[in-house]
Amino acid sequence: MYRVFEALDELSAIVEEARGVPMTAGCVVPRGDVLELIDDIKDAIPGELDDAQDVLDARDEMLREAKEHSESMVSSAKAEAESLVNHARAEADRLLADAKSQADRMVAEARQHSERMVADARAEAERLIATAKREYEATTGRAKTEADRLIENGNLAYEKAVQEGIKEQQRLVSQTEIVQTATAEATRLIDAAHAEADRLRGECDIYVDSKLAEFEEFLNGTLRSVNRGRHQLRTAAGTHDYATR
Repeated sequence: MYRVFEALDELSAIVEEARGVPMTAGCVVPRGDVLELIDDIKDAIPGELDDAQDVLDARDEMLREAKEHSESMVSSAKAEAESLVNHARAEADRLLADAKSQADRMVAEARQHSERMVADARAEAERLIATAKREYEATTGRAKTEADRLIENGNLAYEKAVQEGIKEQQRLVSQTEIVQTATAEATRLIDAAHAEADRLRGECDIYVDSKLAEFEEFLNGTLRSVNRGRHQLRTAAGTHDYATR
């Protein structure tokens, strides 16, 4: 390689020292010397440069083959990807159809179940209302009958006591020597009769009040049962609406 640079330096010196051609930028150089230097340069160039050129040519060929192979692989990968995408799309459509079918079936079952619950709750509510109405009428009738009986007994006892007091008063008045005693006794009997009548009325009122309290408690229990039935109806109706949506 040193000879190459040396020959190039000599060639440069020849060109620089050559005589110029008038009216031009050219010059006159000794042909033999220049050709000899060129031959020296050719001989001095190592053979590795040819090998390097062969390597470059081989590299270009390998790059071309690699490019063709990569393009082939890309085409194959693209085709396989499209196949996988189509398969995945078909599988997704199938799964979506299955899910929709199952969802429709579940909604239908939920709707049927909610309708059965609503029907059962409505029937139970109607039964409770009918039972409560019958018990209300029966209890009211018994309470009214008992109240009427107690009032009648009180009135009879009151009238009986008053009549006895009047009779006793008349009997005592007829006896002049015991008029004052008779008057006091008559007054006492009348007061006792009034007190007995008041007591009977009080007992009657207490009995009627207790019966009405029992009836009120029964009605409250019936109303709670009816409210529970209505709540079940509303809850079942809400479930039905949700299932329908």
